[in-house]
Formats: sequence, structure tokens, C-alpha cells
Amino acid sequence: MKTIEERLQEHKLRQNRVQAPSELEGRLRQALEQIPAKKRNRNRARAWVASSAAALLLIVGTYQYPAFAYYGGKLLSKMELSSLSFSEVAEQGYGQTVNKSKTLDDGTVITINGVIADDNALLMYYTIDRTAGSVLDDDRFVRYGVGDMQGFLTDSDPQGGGGNYSKDEKHFEGVYKFDPVSPFSRTLTVNFNERLEDGEQALYPISFKFDANKAMNSMLKADISKSIPVDQGKVHYDSITASPTSTIVKGHYEMDDDGYPRFPGKTKLFVNGTEVKSWGMRSEGNAEEGFPAFELEFDVLPTDKLETIELVLENFAGYQKVEEPISLATPSDQPVKIGDEKLWIRSVAKTDTGYDVVIARKQFVFLRTYNLSVQSDGTSVPVKSISSSRKWDLKNGNILWEQTYSFDTMEEPELLLLDGYDYIKTYDKTISVPIEIKK
Repeated sequence: MKTIEERLQEHKLRQNRVQAPSELEGRLRQALEQIPAKKRNRNRARAWVASSAAALLLIVGTYQYPAFAYYGGKLLSKMELSSLSFSEVAEQGYGQTVNKSKTLDDGTVITINGVIADDNALLMYYTIDRTAGSVLDDDRFVRYGVGDMQGFLTDSDPQGGGGNYSKDEKHFEGVYKFDPVSPFSRTLTVNFNERLEDGEQALYPISFKFDANKAMNSMLKADISKSIPVDQGKVHYDSITASPTSTIVKGHYEMDDDGYPRFPGKTKLFVNGTEVKSWGMRSEGNAEEGFPAFELEFDVLPTDKLETIELVLENFAGYQKVEEPISLATPSDQPVKIGDEKLWIRSVAKTDTGYDVVIARKQFVFLRTYNLSVQSDGTSVPVKSISSSRKWDLKNGNILWEQTYSFDTMEEPELLLLDGYDYIKTYDKTISVPIEIKK
């Protein structure tokens, strides 16, 4: 297997051969705008559009971000990329310098310092300065915002960001993350916004020239196409893309009810046996197959010398079917073990309208209630009402959650009839990711 250092010269040679013409955006725009407005021959028009689309896809599909200086250089973690100024990350050979500013009416200056783009995301480094003497203290997190980024074949939503204030609170330095942009975009526009005192919002678009030659290619792209069975379906891992800014794993759920699971669970990524830091997950609508999709984000891979890559589904939504009735004869603070979890029958009390049964559980254990009932004198009585959850502090560092289940019966209930419960189940199932470094 070739390492990044060994492929550096190959990428340099390929970069010289594979270049998108500088006038490509203009030519494509002009071609698309020449579609006849009148559909005199619908079949011919459809054929022309289909041919144009196929040609465009062929061009886009064969063009790749050129290689960049990170090959053979230092790989910065996501934390480092987010905490350093653009000048500092540029010293490591990352990104494109922009230095485009807009001065607002009150003298505030918003500046885009630079961007880092790759197959996973675009990071935008920006600053806000109050040159008129006032400070930014009262404006934190509310006055200034960042909207979407637009360009040719690009409409990228912001995924979030953060930053730091200077000691005098007149200067803010931030980083914002966007969905990936098209390498064919020659100009990108970011829509900053400001909340005005009258409640209205002012927009301040800032445009800059985008140079895809200073963007960064992926280190690894692989189709995974493997799934792990769970209690009520499968967790399917579709692909992995590792770039110099992050590692993204995409997948989808194939659940029995065709929806999202109650608990998304936790997936870990291991490279050469070392765990890669997770930065969370987000829902991604529907995958191509129509199943609900998800996206997992991890830190930059710790090395380019890849020997093994593994995904471990540590825990996920589980379902425990309850086969036997639960006795209500001796309520107490002692648990009743059912499957992997425990329930506490705390009390069975007579009321003016029937009986109340107080049941406690762990925080992420949820009883299935649509068939929940009690048996009284040989008769099944469905639950009439359920209270909201309340804490039960065991005074030993553990907190449980209890609810009151009310039943409309004058006979003291003897048994609790329960279909089952949902909980976070430990799976610890591992799949291997095929290693094929992108060339």
C-alpha cells in the first residue's frame, strides 16, 4: 500500500494534467441558458437537455480537487483547525487566503480571512471588528449571524461554528463550517446577517474568488455497504470519506417501523486499533433507498499509514419483550429484573376512583404502554392515565425516574401485564472498513 508521502509526486503530476478550465463556469452557464423557452419539439428538447446533463455529469465526475500541501505534511485535528487563526493554519499549508471585508454603517468590519475546502466541508475563517470604539460584549451569539454560502452549482448550508473574543472585546475571531462546495465555483458568496434594534434583520453578502486548486482532496474514500442487526432492524453503514478537516461516515436505518430509532446509539471509529474522537451525528433525511439516513463525524485520521479501520456499534436502541406477568403483591424499593434491565414496583395504593401503581425505572428505559394493564380478580384492566416522569433520588449517586399508572378498578390489582420496554442496549458489534486510499 502506498503512503501519502510515496504518492506526493504522483499527485503533483496529476494536478498538472487535470485542471478545470478557468472559463468553465461561464461556458456551462451560457449553455444552460440557451435552452429554448418554447418547446416546439418536446422530444428533441428532452434529448438535448439529457445529453447536456450527461456531459455535465461526465465533466463533474472526472474532475477532482487537486492535491495539496498536506500530503507529507502535518495533519491538524479538528480541534486545532477550529481554535487556530487562519494565519496559523495557513502556516501548515492549509487553505486559501481571502481577506475580503465589508464595513457596516456603524463602522463594524466583517472580514473573511480564508477558507479550507475539501470533500467533507468548507471551513470559513472570519473576524468581526468594532473600529468605532464600542465593544462586542452585548452582541455575543445574538447580533451577528452567518447564513448560507452560494456559488455556481453550490448552495451550502452552514453546519455551525464558534470563536473567541479579544480581551478588549472589540475583536471576534470565528470559524464556520459549511456543507461541501462545488470545485467548479469560481465565486462564492456568504450571507452574513445582523439583528437590528427594531427586530428586523439586515443582510450583508460578501463575495470572494474561490480557487479550487488550493482546496484539498480526500485521503480516503470507501464504500462500506455493511450492516449490523439490531433488535428491531438494521444499522447500515454506507460510506466513509476521510479528509484533512474531518472524517465522515454516512449510513441509514432499516427499522421495522421504517422510522428513526428512539435512541440513535453510539458508533466508535478505530484506526489501527486507536479510537478516533467523535464529533457527534446528525440526521440526513432519507437515503437513496428511502430509509432515514444519518451522518457521523469524527476527527481527522491520526495517520495515513492505514492498516485497519473498524466501526464499532457500542450501543443502540433495544427492545425487551416481557413474557411473564409481574407480581404486584409485595411492592417495595427492591428491583425486579426483567431481561437486561430492572423495574421497581414502588407502591400499589387505593384511590377514590381505583388504584394507582407507582413504577420506577432508569432514565432511558421506557415501558410500552399501549397494551399496559393490570389483572384484578381474573379481569384485565387497561391503564387509564399515566403521570409525567419525576425523579427518585436514591441518595447514593443514582437517580431513577418514576411514574404513576392509574387503573379504573375497585379490586386490588394482582399482576402487571406489559408487552415490553425500549432501552439503550449494549451491542459491541464490529465491522471492518475496506481500505483503499483514493488515488
